[in-house]
Amino acid sequence: PEKLIHKIVRDATINQGFTPVFLGSAYKNKGVQLLMDAVTRYLPSPLDRAFVALDPKNPGEKKPLESDPTKPFVGMAFKIMDDEFGQLTFTRVYQGTAKKGEMYINQRTGKKDRFSRIVKMHADRREDIDAAEAGDIVAIMGLDCASGDTYAPEPGYATLESMFVAEPVIKMSINPLTREGIDRMSKALQRFRKEDPTFNVFTDEETSETVIAGMGELHLEIYVERIRREYRVEVEVGAPKVSYREAPTVGYAFNHTRKKQTGGSGQYGCIMGQMGPMTDEERAEAGGEFLFLDKVTGGRIPKNFIPAIEKGVKNMLTKGPLAGFPVVNFKFQLEDGKYHDVDSSDMAFMLTAQELMREEFSRMKPALLEPIMLVEIECPETFQGSVVGNISSRRGIVTSTEMMGKMCKIIADIPLAETFGYSTDLRSMTQGQGTFTMELSKYRPVPGNIQIEIIAERKAELQPA
Repeated sequence: PEKLIHKIVRDATINQGFTPVFLGSAYKNKGVQLLMDAVTRYLPSPLDRAFVALDPKNPGEKKPLESDPTKPFVGMAFKIMDDEFGQLTFTRVYQGTAKKGEMYINQRTGKKDRFSRIVKMHADRREDIDAAEAGDIVAIMGLDCASGDTYAPEPGYATLESMFVAEPVIKMSINPLTREGIDRMSKALQRFRKEDPTFNVFTDEETSETVIAGMGELHLEIYVERIRREYRVEVEVGAPKVSYREAPTVGYAFNHTRKKQTGGSGQYGCIMGQMGPMTDEERAEAGGEFLFLDKVTGGRIPKNFIPAIEKGVKNMLTKGPLAGFPVVNFKFQLEDGKYHDVDSSDMAFMLTAQELMREEFSRMKPALLEPIMLVEIECPETFQGSVVGNISSRRGIVTSTEMMGKMCKIIADIPLAETFGYSTDLRSMTQGQGTFTMELSKYRPVPGNIQIEIIAERKAELQPA
């Protein structure tokens, strides 16, 4: 019987016993309704899975959510779009009911927002509704929030774990060709940044150029094309540049004193301790960037000067000594020091820390790190040799291969710097039959000879014309 077949397929899908495959074409509108029916029939509903939020009032504690429309409302803004009518915030209701006209609290900012208009989206058609219940996905119009924000009826009620957002790994400069295009391009970039948390925009301090950053070459190319198509702005873009990092490789025990007398109050600070790379546990705790540990005892340095020392260290991490790239995986442990009743101040200790970093960082033998991409390639078996050979020529390492009938799946780690133009090369190697996906995997030290080339290129870039 049909009902039993649907039940068996649904149970097996939810238990990950198999994956149903549907064929169709959105362009020709073939098979779309069958796919939508299958989503309803076979995928788990909100009632099939328990959702857990974080309790902001008790850090580390979990707070279960119920798909019950009578409970207090909890929802997450998971996608943001701008159109001619303003900002659309796509929101998933996890618990309770969101009502039109009610005020709800953004759990990240603490700001009250009114849900003045709630709509159900039907492709490009909108249906106004008065309320959205647990399990619904709706769009709220007019909110000012970011992707991943949680809404609830009171501050500190619950926070849904935000989506993981990786740091951008590639960047390129972008400039409008006409003066009239400056404002339109700026508006487009601000819109894209709101829509996509992995897309970033900033101004290069050295060149004063606008720079866009993202997760890959194709990622940025799509946004450049959208600027041209949707905002009718002709732009020129620079060559893609990899976001390298610098990191210490060995520890160093420091003892640094800054003493400066220029008449009146002088500047005096003395700091002692250890600095170097983090352990794996420390990296997990600190997020892989920077860990500052205050181990000073007995008032050898007054507590009010400690934040100034940390600030001085942080100020020097934005540009490393090798090639001016950000410093990561760095631990600074302050253990001892000296101060002067008159000549010591926040400024004196901040400058002491900066001077230490500038003069002694090289003793930790810093290395250049490059982003490594996890690349998954599928191609006909007959092209496997060519694809694997090309991976090796790009300094890549094949980690696994799997045969799927006459198709081959290859998983490899490839440095991002070697992936530019890969889409075109793969099509050429496989006669258009190869496909691939790519995502950031990790950072790895750059080979010595290539590090020398990168540092030389970077220094040439930074030299004034």
